[in-house]
This record gives sequence, C-alpha cells and structure tokens, in this order.
Amino acid sequence: MTTPPPGLRERKKQATREALRAAALRLAMEHGPDRVRVEDIAEAAGVSPRTYNNYFASREQAIVSAVTADREARIAAAVAARPEEVRLAEAVTEAVVEQYTDAGEGGHEALLFITTRPALRHAFLDSTACIEPPLSAVIAERLGDTGAPTARVLAASVAAAVRIALEGWLRPAGEDAGAVGSLDAGGLVVPVGSLSDRLRAALAPLAPSFDAAERRVQP
Repeated sequence: MTTPPPGLRERKKQATREALRAAALRLAMEHGPDRVRVEDIAEAAGVSPRTYNNYFASREQAIVSAVTADREARIAAAVAARPEEVRLAEAVTEAVVEQYTDAGEGGHEALLFITTRPALRHAFLDSTACIEPPLSAVIAERLGDTGAPTARVLAASVAAAVRIALEGWLRPAGEDAGAVGSLDAGGLVVPVGSLSDRLRAALAPLAPSFDAAERRVQP
C-alpha cells in the first residue's frame, strides 16, 4: 500500500500543528500548564485562537500532543510496512512497542512533566483512543475486509490494551501493585517495570482474535 506524498495544503497544516505542539509544551514547562492560555499558545505559534481550535480541543491535548505527535499514524504505517508473512498480531505488537518506547530527543523530560500532572496525565492516557482509526484502516486493508466490523473491533481492542498497560506503568508512588489505583491524585508517579513488557502482556490476549481473523480470509 503506497501513500502519496502530502500536498502543499497538508504540509502547511502539519507545520501549524507542529508549531502549536511545540509552543504548548514550551510554555507549559516554563510557566506551568495551569498558567498557559489557548491565546498564549496561538500567539507563540503565530496563529489565531480560532486556528488553534481547528487543531486541538484543549490546552492539555496540545501539550500532550508534543509527546504523542502522530504516534497513531506511525503505528499504522509500521504495521502496513511489515511483510505479509508476518502474523498480524506480531506486526501490531511490535509497532506499538516500538512507538511507545522510543521517546525521542527530549522526550523523557517531557514525559516526566506530563505524567506528574493529573490533567496532562489523563490527556496522555486519552490519546490512546487515537490509535483506533488509522490502525483499523490498515487492519482492514491487510484482511481485505473493509466492510466488516472486525478491523474496528481489533483496533479498538488494541487501543484499550495500550491504555491499560500505561495505567499500570504510571502507578502513583506507594500504591499497592495489585490495587486498581486512581491517577487523579497529583504528585509523584513512578513508572513501574518495563513499559515494553507491560505493552506485550496487555496485547497478548488479543493474539488469538488476530489469528482467527487472518485464518478467515486466507484462500
């Protein structure tokens, strides 16, 4: 599946989105997220507040997007790039693990900033829902099953599994390992164990469903 290069309009939109992300994170880290207004972010990015609202629904979403930036599209692209002989379950798992464990330059500091603030932490977790649409399209293409709900169900299950893995990883300090904890409280949040291992463990129960879907479409 070959994706044509983006046109000028799309490149401009992407540049605006990136400018807003960068401005939101920089201002939040300089002044604190509660002291940053949408107007401040828009001005720093050189656009109007109205333009800002075309890209992000809240300041938290914009701040978190600086870390999650197009991760869902990269996951889908990584799955699409895998050879057809690779099991779909394996392709999805490896794509998710790769994209969630590569923080990039300056990413670790930004991630720590986000995970120690409840509103940003929730926006970070909510961003996992964005995995579903592009991944659903890639799964449907892979299965040759674009009209059935199978791809959407599988992609939604992946998004839910990723959120569960992140919730377990971002457990508040001092919370019992077996407790269903609240991420609402502020203060220190301690990443627990290997994120890669948590993601693989959360996605593992989905493998039989992926395998069954592939078997149904095999000639």
